[in-house]
Formats: sequence, structure tokens, C-alpha cells
Amino acid sequence: MNIIVVGMGRMGTSLARKLDRQGYDVCAIDQEPERLEALRESFGGRTVEGIGFDRKVLEAAGIDRASAVIACTSSDETNIVVARISRQTYRVPRVIARLYEISNAETYRRLGIQSISTTEWGVRRVSELLTFNELDDVVELGTGGVRLVRADVPALLEGSTVREITAVGEVNIVSVSHDNETFIPTQGTVLQHGDIIYAAVASSAAGKFRTMLGLAE
Repeated sequence: MNIIVVGMGRMGTSLARKLDRQGYDVCAIDQEPERLEALRESFGGRTVEGIGFDRKVLEAAGIDRASAVIACTSSDETNIVVARISRQTYRVPRVIARLYEISNAETYRRLGIQSISTTEWGVRRVSELLTFNELDDVVELGTGGVRLVRADVPALLEGSTVREITAVGEVNIVSVSHDNETFIPTQGTVLQHGDIIYAAVASSAAGKFRTMLGLAE
């Protein structure tokens, strides 16, 4: 997974180093060369000097092949611009932005951007958001016999139809999110790169659903 982290303050530096240690292909962006130099002491990824919302800078960082962009500068306005460009212009599947002012939360939500806040919690939460290709429980329904779960569409199922991951009475795909829009699919809906699926899964069929998605037990 190729990840771009914009802003090498405390959070950005911690994230870049953590994700690098976890084996991700990370590129760090900051307009202050001193911050990038300090990062390199324990960082094996790439660095690009420049303003995070400059498209030439983002392209130098490899945004055309990025799986995720994390905007965590000290400015909500900058983070929103970086996130919006990443999402709307370059169609990056996962975009996360740091939030300082709670009043900006609605702006992030409307743009389909996930937000993080404090540094320590944010570092942990980004790791969770980047790896929720494992089944992520949304809610248990009723007495717990049925779970509503979400998952990324894995590469092996891109181009497949909803019918191929449906099991009558056990697994039912109830919605699909694609390019910031969520809709109720038909059995013939074709799954695409970057899609997120929400499924009602019988608790007894959780293993079957994981197998359908190609997830290891």
C-alpha cells in the first residue's frame, strides 16, 4: 500500500515512522526541509519538499498510485484542501485529515473524508482506518444472530458482481459506497476498485464471508 503523509509535525512524523515500520511504502511531504531532515534519521521512505496541496508536489509524491493520503498539517484549511484534491481530482481510495476545530467536522463529513484529532489517539486510529480491509463490525442486530459489517472490496473481487458474494439466508450485501456515494446494489452490481461494502451476515456465516473476500482466518 502506497501512503502519502502531508505535514511532518508531531502527528505526521509519528505516523510516517510507524507506517514505514509496518512495511507500507510511505512518502512524507513538508515545506520545511529541517523537518524532513529530522524525519530521515529513522525513516526508510521517500520525502518530498513542498506545499502539500501543490499538485506538482503531490504528483512527485506519487499520488497517482496512492492507496491513501493523510493530511495532518497544523491548519484545518490546508488539510481540507489536500484531502479534497486527493479525493476529487486523483480519486485516492482512502483520505484522512486531521481536525483541530470541531466546527469543521461537517465539512469533512460532506466531502467523504475521515477525520482524526489528538496525536496519540490519531496515530492509533489511522492504523485502524488503513487496515479495516479485515471485517469491521458496525453493529449487531437483534439478539446478535446477525451482524452488519463493512469491508473493502479486495483486488481479487474487483469486476465481480454482488451476486458472487451473496449467500441466501447467510450473507446479503445491503449497500455499496463508491466515490463518496452510497447506494443499495442489485445482484448484478459490479464491484470496483476502492468500493466499500456493507453486508448483513449471519454470525454462523462469518467464516464463509471471510472466505468469499479472500481473508485469512
